[in-house]
Amino acid sequence: MGIIVPVLTLVFLLFTKMSHGASNPRVILVGGSVGSWKVPDSPNNTLNHWAENNRFKVGDFIVWKYDMKVDSVLQVTKEDYESCNTANPLKQYNDGDTKVELDKSGPYFFISGAPGNCAKGEKITLVVLAERKSGGGGAPQVSPVTAQTPAPAPAPGAAHNAAAGLKVGSGWFLTAVVIGLAMA
Repeated sequence: MGIIVPVLTLVFLLFTKMSHGASNPRVILVGGSVGSWKVPDSPNNTLNHWAENNRFKVGDFIVWKYDMKVDSVLQVTKEDYESCNTANPLKQYNDGDTKVELDKSGPYFFISGAPGNCAKGEKITLVVLAERKSGGGGAPQVSPVTAQTPAPAPAPGAAHNAAAGLKVGSGWFLTAVVIGLAMA
């Protein structure tokens, strides 16, 4: 009976890790609240500050809620983002309830279509993380994509365990601990 409990624990941990690896897409409201798509109150409170503190994955949906009579959302190139050029958007949204799927990794650039708002800071860069499978065929790992724009600072995360090559706090680390205890 001494080995049955650790083996059942191991099976549970493996199942839990596998089910969390294939997470569902999220629907994320820009700025975290209705009415965030606006000229920022201060340079220290921009949507880019909000975006830097969030992680976006392929398959997520980003949603803007705004007054369609006075504003719109333009998806643009990096160059048009930097110069606030509204003349050639890649995509234009003006329905007041815009939902965009983040269908590939890398940077996405959005600016306001209202005259002068982009220059006042109503714009956002989203960096979508790439999901890649590890060489050993294990669970997917999420890693930032290198882009020509500065990537957001990494979130405080799990420390690396150099001895095992696993992230402390991950399901795989816990699984390795259980296996080690079962063999002891």
